[in-house]
Amino acid sequence: MTRAQQLGVIIGLAFVAVLTILRAGDPPILKLARDVTFDEYQRILPRAFEPMPVRVIDIDEASLLEYGQWPWPRDRIAALVDKLNDLGASAIAFDILFAEPDRLSPSNVVRDVKGIDPALLEKFPDNDAIFANAVLGKPVVLGFGLSNEGNYRPPVKAGFAFTGESPFGAPPRIKSATPLRPQLEANAAGLGHISLNPGSSTSVVRTVPLFLSDGEQLYPNLAIEALRVAQGASTYVLADAPDVPDTITQVKIGEFAVPVTAAGELWLYVTPDRAERYISARRVLGAEGNSPELASAIEGSIVFVGTSAAGLQDIRATALGQNVPGVSLHAQTVEQILSGKFLSRPDWANGLEILAVAVGGTFLVLVTTFISPAFALACGLLITALGLAASWLAFYYAGLLFDPLAPIVGWSVTHFGATAFRFLVTDRERREVRKAFGHYLSPSLLYRIEHTRNALQLGGDDRELTVMFVDVRNFTEISERLEPTALVGFLNTLLDALSQHVIANEGTLDKFIGDSIMAFWNAPVDVADHGRKAVHAALGMRETLVKLNARDAFGFGEGQPVGIGIGIHTGIACVGNMGAEARFNYSAVGDAVNVAARIESSCKDVGFDILVSNNTARLLPDYALLEVGDLALKGKSTRTKLFAVVGNEQVSTSAKFAELQTIHRQLIAAMRAQSTTSRRMVNAAKSKAADLGVGLPEFYGRITRRSQHYLDEPKRKGNGHSR
Repeated sequence: MTRAQQLGVIIGLAFVAVLTILRAGDPPILKLARDVTFDEYQRILPRAFEPMPVRVIDIDEASLLEYGQWPWPRDRIAALVDKLNDLGASAIAFDILFAEPDRLSPSNVVRDVKGIDPALLEKFPDNDAIFANAVLGKPVVLGFGLSNEGNYRPPVKAGFAFTGESPFGAPPRIKSATPLRPQLEANAAGLGHISLNPGSSTSVVRTVPLFLSDGEQLYPNLAIEALRVAQGASTYVLADAPDVPDTITQVKIGEFAVPVTAAGELWLYVTPDRAERYISARRVLGAEGNSPELASAIEGSIVFVGTSAAGLQDIRATALGQNVPGVSLHAQTVEQILSGKFLSRPDWANGLEILAVAVGGTFLVLVTTFISPAFALACGLLITALGLAASWLAFYYAGLLFDPLAPIVGWSVTHFGATAFRFLVTDRERREVRKAFGHYLSPSLLYRIEHTRNALQLGGDDRELTVMFVDVRNFTEISERLEPTALVGFLNTLLDALSQHVIANEGTLDKFIGDSIMAFWNAPVDVADHGRKAVHAALGMRETLVKLNARDAFGFGEGQPVGIGIGIHTGIACVGNMGAEARFNYSAVGDAVNVAARIESSCKDVGFDILVSNNTARLLPDYALLEVGDLALKGKSTRTKLFAVVGNEQVSTSAKFAELQTIHRQLIAAMRAQSTTSRRMVNAAKSKAADLGVGLPEFYGRITRRSQHYLDEPKRKGNGHSR
């Protein structure tokens, strides 16, 4: 692991930790995004509408047109109660507040008329009393609202049973309530709060608190109080999490068990608003009130009395994006309980999502840092798809609500940050390496440098290299007959074509020196079989030059081919960045480099284009090599054995080379013995060499003039050196 990678991992994990803590804090923006996600799930798959014994008696526009503006006199409300009771309603719940005296009551109207004898007031009917009498003994549930003033608490008509820790601290708090008319409050079979989302900052109703609490008493909402009264139940049974105070996990209302949040809230799983749910109050109060159809719809049903009239401003937004009367959400609460189709968000969902942010983010940081941003992106897309699929399937099959958005956003931000850091910091080193070596190394070698720890060690590094020098023959003569621009064009064409073989065989182009090329293998990273690859590159250069000459690529005309000499040696050299601090080159120096350069120079004397040292020849046991002899290289105290490279493995196994090799060995033996038969053997070798077509006739044409190369090296005399 490089230092930059270590830094990237540390910063990336710190970034993941911040995102994890942010998710654990659950700021409002994340809550809103989570709620919107769950809304979208419901829009894709809303709860199907099913006929249920639940109806809304709607004080709609038609009812107001028929019976006058709201509020109606309470004797009419009493008539509505009587009618619904006669039609067999199992519970009658009012999503209406009856906190003030009925101002339309005759006694109240007469009281405000000047000159009326107060004694007459007692003879006028009181609508509140009429309504209270109508409520008495009937399954009527009245609603109460919340208030921020006073400390009034309504009476509770039901009992509560629970085991374990007290649940009184779980529900939302009630500070005060709006008092109902005392007689109405006393005569009602049940009382429930009508607040759908108390304290919520959003207008969308997603959860409904089934209870409110003042810390000592629970107060049910209108829907479950209506369900309790309809069943004739007297007690709510609350289950809490074991050994966890102030939590509620389930509420049992008569025969129905309802899963709730820890605060005792029901996740609303709503249906699209349907006309079948509503019955106009005008129909119940009018002549149609005795129809069999209406009786069938109301008998045995829990009815909620409320209003859909726009002017009365009781319109709420649902998760489906619809604006519906508030009373319909009370009705849908009961419908959902009766259907048994619930949504729930497990208590451990938050922990799972926090863990997903942490684990997924850590995984992406590691993949981005040590593999690649592209692979990390693929992994990120995969886990995103899996997260979305898991969340949706949990909703589809079990009604479970898991937030996929927070982990996905966390993963995306983490991947972006890790990728940006890698591009700006971690990959800077690779970009510098690629920039420095891009013109000198093969893509595969560059990849290995980039992905091998400590592959590039700056400074001097002693290691075994195979060094190559390439030089153009008769370059002085060529430069004399060409204009400078044409000469540059010639060199560019030739050197570009030849250098491609160095790159293709994992070599490093050290430099271009006029008409020469210096290259080496096995640095800056290890290259397996570096000697073979260097010779393979030389053979490729030979073939390329033949093709260039054949099509007169240099424009010199027929009969004026360009020749090159190549010297190759394997030995220890120092390789690294060399030069000044402001400007340096990656190069190699040492005796091995000097020997390779001298071998290349010897190509002129030998009359052959590719020569290798004995060190390199040992690495090529299956190549077609011919011994050149022991040459005295400039600057060397002893002679160096060289070999001519005729061809590769295929050439070495050919019959023509086998015949030539036999004659060549006999020739060398004759020359060492200074036999007179050597000239005859030279002619035989020339004849066999002509069939191989690699310039060997010139080689054999010069061999007799350098017979000393095949003789034993003279012994030194004194402190001098033999020549």
